[in-house]
Amino acid sequence: MSSRLYIVGTPIGNLGDITFRAVETLRSVDFIAAEDTRVSAKLLNYLGIKKPMLSYHEHNHKYAGESIIKRLESGESCAVITDAGMPCISDPGEDIVRLCAERGIPVEVVPGPSALISALAVSGLDTSRFVFEGFPSVAKRSRYEALAAAANETRTLIYYEAPHKLSATLADLLKFFGDRRVTICRELTKLHEEIIRTTLSEAVGLYPADCSPRGEFVLIVEGRRETEAAPLTAEEALEKVRALVEKGMRGADACREIAKTTGFTKSELYSMLLTSPEQDGTDTKE
Repeated sequence: MSSRLYIVGTPIGNLGDITFRAVETLRSVDFIAAEDTRVSAKLLNYLGIKKPMLSYHEHNHKYAGESIIKRLESGESCAVITDAGMPCISDPGEDIVRLCAERGIPVEVVPGPSALISALAVSGLDTSRFVFEGFPSVAKRSRYEALAAAANETRTLIYYEAPHKLSATLADLLKFFGDRRVTICRELTKLHEEIIRTTLSEAVGLYPADCSPRGEFVLIVEGRRETEAAPLTAEEALEKVRALVEKGMRGADACREIAKTTGFTKSELYSMLLTSPEQDGTDTKE
């Protein structure tokens, strides 16, 4: 096999979903770059394939990527795989592809299962136009800004989420988007596959803060309907706060007032007001 990088899709759960071409590629390459070699070893053992593997994940992709590039430049071939699904989607694999493009190293894709596309297909929501948002940010300010911007999106929205963050994310989606339809997909193609078509308000009740869900989740959220009033962005809500402050209202009171009609809490608005570059010393005391 000639020197090149192969992006190989692997099953998202059911090992029987591996493609013939993926098996042939994994058998033919010189080595495999895997997200977690222990997880990938199970797949390779199932397929009866023995190949040298090295770890390539979000914590080591900087130096591991250069090592892979050197081996490719020396004439070897490599398959990059993740624990499940297509590499390079919300995954550090995108960096190795960029490096290959910069160095003129051929890259070939061997398509396979994708959790986001599989979830969208069974969601029962509009599949003609959609946006993949990946994992919501864990940084509160970035998270809220992204959700406020996405609230105006009329296309179907797709999110990935870890089980221990699910309840908080569902609550945030309800707060920023209102009570829209949502399809919650868990453990797709696996023994305990679960597909729940519901609304965000009901979903919050299904997964309260004290629950301990298991598995990996894909959330398919209905986009804003054309007839639905667009929710305020963070900047628009902050402008309303500033307008009340300019009229003499205390910052804390202004934030409390605007919080009543937006998806933002008083504390969120107050934090934005304090950190706003336009803050000019106006009284914002509690």
